[in-house]
Order: sequence, then C-alpha cells, then structure tokens
Amino acid sequence: MSKRALISVSDKSGILEFAKELEALDYEILSTGGTKKHLQENGVKVTSVEEVTNFPEILGGRVKTLNPMIHGGLLAKYDDPEHQAQMQEHGIEPIEIVCVNLYPFVETISKPNVEFADAIENIDIGGPTMLRSAAKNQKYVTVIVDANDYPKVLEELKANGSTTLETRRHLAAKVFRHTAAYDSYISNYLTEYLGEEFPEQLTLTYELKQPLRYGENPHQKAAFYQKRLGSDFSIAYAEQLHGKELSYNNIQDANAALQIIKEFKQPAAVAVKHMNPCGVGVGETIAQAFNEAYESDSTSIFGGIVALNREVDAETAEKLASIFLEIIIAPGFTAEAIEKLTVKKNVRLLKISFEQQKRDQFNTVSVEGGLLVQEPDRKGFEDAEITVTSERQPTEKEWEALKLGWSVVKHVKSNAIVVTDDKMTLGVGAGQMNRVGSAKIALEQAGDKAKGAALASDAFFPMPDTVEEAAKAGITAIIHPGGSKRDQDSIDVANKYGIAMVTTGVRHFKH
Repeated sequence: MSKRALISVSDKSGILEFAKELEALDYEILSTGGTKKHLQENGVKVTSVEEVTNFPEILGGRVKTLNPMIHGGLLAKYDDPEHQAQMQEHGIEPIEIVCVNLYPFVETISKPNVEFADAIENIDIGGPTMLRSAAKNQKYVTVIVDANDYPKVLEELKANGSTTLETRRHLAAKVFRHTAAYDSYISNYLTEYLGEEFPEQLTLTYELKQPLRYGENPHQKAAFYQKRLGSDFSIAYAEQLHGKELSYNNIQDANAALQIIKEFKQPAAVAVKHMNPCGVGVGETIAQAFNEAYESDSTSIFGGIVALNREVDAETAEKLASIFLEIIIAPGFTAEAIEKLTVKKNVRLLKISFEQQKRDQFNTVSVEGGLLVQEPDRKGFEDAEITVTSERQPTEKEWEALKLGWSVVKHVKSNAIVVTDDKMTLGVGAGQMNRVGSAKIALEQAGDKAKGAALASDAFFPMPDTVEEAAKAGITAIIHPGGSKRDQDSIDVANKYGIAMVTTGVRHFKH
C-alpha cells in the first residue's frame, strides 16, 4: 500500500518543491483542479481525486472532495480493527498527509466594490472539511495549512519516515485556528452586510504582528496583534522607517496620538504622554503647529510621542530633533527630514497614510471575563448642538479656542478639563476623581496664559465651583455639554464674570 499525500492549494508558494520532495519519498500525490494542473505541468506525477472517488467534479467544482473515499482515508484510525476492516471492505486507502489552503475569501472581500455573489462563491467548503478531518485525526495524519511548515515536515519525514506526534498536534492546532479565523471572516462579512450591529455571538480574529519584549511592566508578557481587515489609519498598519522596536506602552501612546491628530484638518501637531495629550498646536505650517504644541508644555513633551498631520519637512525635523522623543508619526518625511531625524538611533519614525482613513466600526476593550464593544466617539464640534447659554457671545478668537479645546478634551481621561487659546493647549487636567480637581491642575499649568483663554470640560458641571475657579484664573470662554439639573447655577456664575458659555449637548467621557 503506497503512502498518500493530498495537495490542494490556492496559494502555491513553495508547493512545487514540497510536492517533488514528497514524490522522492515515495508518496503518491492526490490533487484537484488548478493545483493538479500546476504540478503536472512541472513534472510531478499526480493522481486525480476523481480517480480515487470514481466520481467527477460537479456543480462547477463546488463538489470535488466531499466523498467517503477521501474522508474515510482522512478519518480512519490506523490501530482500530473495525476501521481497518471497513476500509478494506470499501477499498479506501489512508491519506497520511494533507496539504490544503483555502479559497481567497479575505482577498476577495478586500477588493473595492466586491459583489456579494463573488464573496459567497469564494467561501471554501471542501478545503476546511478536509483540514478539519485531518486535524481531528492528528494521531495518524499530518496536516499542513501554512507553507512555512513545509521544511519542518520534510525534515522529519526524511529523518524518521514520519512526523512526530508532537509536530502533528502543533500542526492540527494551527489548522483549527486557521479554519476558525476563516469562518470568522465569513460570519463578520455577512453580519456587516446585513447591518447587524451586536450579534448574539461575536468572533474577532487578529493575526500576530510581533511579540513584544514585555507589556506595561517588565514582568508582564505581551504581543501585538493586528486585524487582517483593520483600519489602514492605525499603528497596526504603520510603516516604520527608523528606530528600535515599538514597546507595549509605545503602541498605546502612539494610538492615542493618532486618535487626536485625526480631529484636525489644518496643520496640527499632538504630543502625548501616558495616553493623554500634553500639548496640541495648530498653525499655518506644520513647523508652526509643532512649535505651538511644544510651547504648550515643553517639560512633559520630553520622552513623548508626537503625531503630525502633514509631511515633516527639514524645518520641522530640526525642531523635532532638538528634543528627546520616543516616536514621531506623520504621513511622510522629506529626505532632508529623515537625514536630520535618523541621527538619533532610537527614535521611531512611523509613516501612516492620511489619505484614506478607513476606520474600525467598533472599539473593543477587554475586561476580566468579557469584552466591551462600542462605536467609536466620532462626534466633533460640527456635530454638536451649539448653544450660547451666557449673556455674552464668544468673540471670533474665543470661538477658535473653544473649537480647539472641544476637539482635544474628548481624548483626555475623565474627569477632563483642557485650557486653550486659539492656537494651542495651555493646560490639561486628566483623570481626577472630581471635576474641580482637574480644572485646578489645568489652570495651574496654564498660569498667566489662562487670562483670556477658553476652558473645555468633557462633561457638565454638577456644581458651579469649576466655573468659579475658571473665573479666578481669568478664563473668558467655556464649553461643556450641559445637561445638569444645576446648569443655571453655572450660567449665573459665567454671567457674573462676563464669561461666554457654550453648551454642545454631547458628552465626551473617556475612561
């Protein structure tokens, strides 16, 4: 009885060399369709699956391998007398090696304007079925879904005449991960196509991008995974042009910086420390914007992450290179900028396309024993229900400051207070247990610059004490969601001090 290997692959990378090596080891090669043709044209002797099943491919190739002559050979226990007797009775021969990868469903749905019928036609049925049969029978059958495993399998076959049980189990586990991911792409595509937001079961699939040296702290193991069909406008899909490997905390901070910078259409720069902005600036040029961000908090920016929404030119690069930064994110860097920035060996330069900001439909956060899923907070100033509740209207300059503050405060950990002028943040109060505490931090940081500046709050004022603190510091305009039962108390204080107060009707909690 000859040894048999069944090969049927969409991705033919390395398959010819693998098949020839198996042939040299006296394996009979079974195959179908395009794989069979490819192997035969390159000198590999192939037995058609039709010859084994004694049944032709039907339904336009939808049914080829769904046959007892194939699956009996995959699922039979070699040491079970009853199985062996039935195999002999029906003329079924075992298949010791299965090498299969699947129809390109993900590649198909990645195409712009893909037709639903095309997506459905690229759902593989026979392939996953063979993989699952072979993986279930891992005690006897070697199953391969990844071309990277061809060398190891061949090495063991040449050395021992068979693969080890440990190897077969590892390969089987990989197969079940692969088919589970494949099914999740299909289910998620159909779920999104039908507009179902929160299905009764949610299956998410991520692919390993890189192991990390450690997590938040050196004693914590960590890795970075990315979505196969995730947002292009993300750290996961950034092109690293220079610098050492990203750390867990780098990735978190870089993501926070990217979420803030996407709020701005004019030239803007964002500096982040510990997932909170320490400086945000806008200007006529990207160099001016970065200078404003730097002046916002020239102390905290040290060792921070900077994101910019314009190509980094030589002038901006010179300013960036003058301070210690962990990461610089931008849509591009001129040759002169790269020359200036790469003098520093460790600074990471990340290039991200700002042209097509494909974004994830939902954000996910893990909790002990579960997962929270929510729509991202995409509401900006233009989406708000702007109401001037004070007696005084904001000036044109105050409006610009209010817009800037409102764009930033949604990205600051609650309770959040941000003080700005029309060009940059002046003070940031993040994550305090009460709102007036955050206000005191932001106003103290702003110092004398708070006079004539604007203050933004991510949620309403339950009491007028924050407005009182703002008035003492010289704030002249305030923006907040409104909606407290005691809104009028805050409005009265604003009117008392001549502060222009604006409500948005939109809360921006960020926990």
